[in-house]
Amino acid sequence: MQFKIDENLPVELAARLQAAGYEVDKVLQEGLSGQSDEVLFSYCQQEQRVLLTMDRGFGDIQRYGLGSHAGIIVLRPVRQDRQAFVALLEQVLPLLKTHEVAGSIWIVEWGRVRMRRAE
Repeated sequence: MQFKIDENLPVELAARLQAAGYEVDKVLQEGLSGQSDEVLFSYCQQEQRVLLTMDRGFGDIQRYGLGSHAGIIVLRPVRQDRQAFVALLEQVLPLLKTHEVAGSIWIVEWGRVRMRRAE
């Protein structure tokens, strides 16, 4: 599974995903900083990468249809600090081994992961 880490997330998340065996690209390193959501989504589709972001707009199933992409994971921490983001990712890592992300939108909050999938 391949991921693209949005520019608004700590770099530690990329390291954690890589340590778990996933391939990771970072928006900041690819020169995509400041691009629109549509451009970022298009890159993720072309590259078949799961987008990891905190941008709540990516949780909109009307705009980002279920089943039409490699997957979107939206992190919604209580606080916006590194520890909170890492804690949310730690919730997600075991689920990546048991649940299909492709075509889904996952909303991750402390103690809860909502998985929206195409039916």
